[in-house]
Amino acid sequence: MIIITGGAGFIGSCLQAALAARGLDTVIVDWLGTEGKWRNIAAHPPTRLVTPDELPAFLESLPGAQAVFHMGAISETTARDGDLVWRTNVALSQDLWQWCARTQTRFIYASSAATYGGADRPELFSDDPARLDTLVPLNLYGWSKHVFDRYAVNTAQAGAPCPPQWAGLKFFNVFGPNEYHKGKMISVVKVKYDELRAGGPVRLFRSDKPGLSDGMQARDFIWVGDVVNMLLWLFDTPSVSGLFNCGTGRARRYLDVAYAVCDALGVARDVEFVDMPPSLRGQYQSYTQADLTRLRAAGYKGEFTPLEEGVTRYVQEYLTNGRLYL
Repeated sequence: MIIITGGAGFIGSCLQAALAARGLDTVIVDWLGTEGKWRNIAAHPPTRLVTPDELPAFLESLPGAQAVFHMGAISETTARDGDLVWRTNVALSQDLWQWCARTQTRFIYASSAATYGGADRPELFSDDPARLDTLVPLNLYGWSKHVFDRYAVNTAQAGAPCPPQWAGLKFFNVFGPNEYHKGKMISVVKVKYDELRAGGPVRLFRSDKPGLSDGMQARDFIWVGDVVNMLLWLFDTPSVSGLFNCGTGRARRYLDVAYAVCDALGVARDVEFVDMPPSLRGQYQSYTQADLTRLRAAGYKGEFTPLEEGVTRYVQEYLTNGRLYL
């Protein structure tokens, strides 16, 4: 049995589809809610759905599992309830780690590039554990992920009880199908698509960083299928443990994203710049780029989908042909 927390969410449901295709027995831990998340798993339902409030009792009834993929979290970069974020993103993660250590269950979890904070040079996006104490996240969400990364690394380095395999993936900017329930946290690709379909121009934030021109903000955008491939590689390679970046290793401009969506829809490249909302100022990463040195050294040989190819696939294979979900 494989447990996927957040298994009805974006990345979790895409992973669920891949595991279901292998014929594996899965348990999803999630709320389906009222935003249509059930559609993410409609074509590949799990063996069992457990709500988060049922999780402690469910785990108590189990002697262990083949693996836990811990994808569930409060992921809003604008989250303000520190107590709720701590309980959800830190305390629950620690509880799952300890259960996996006790039952000798493998543990693979979602971290985030938000842990890198305002880093603005490629060399600052190293996932070397020795650099963890130098990171200064810009928001509560990034900080909560950073806290658990430090817990995992410090626990392992101290020789304390650990799962037989543990791995944290620092997700960069993921886009693709099954993200439609995410509200304001939906990918920029989907937002730009919606703007164009509504008949307007693509809107991008003006730069709030001195010396950086509008539209030159750059992020490491990664197709969700590439993320799932990395998760499956970890599952298939139980000898690998550690904290790893999960991006393409290449920063691309927001203008590149806007142009790619326009091109995929076959419309003119019409871009308009708007002021960044006050809630994002000072918390907005103007640059991210995954350093893949340690991932490659660990043996991962997978290639990454180029931005334009991923955007075209998302727009033409999913958004415009009625097949929205995996």
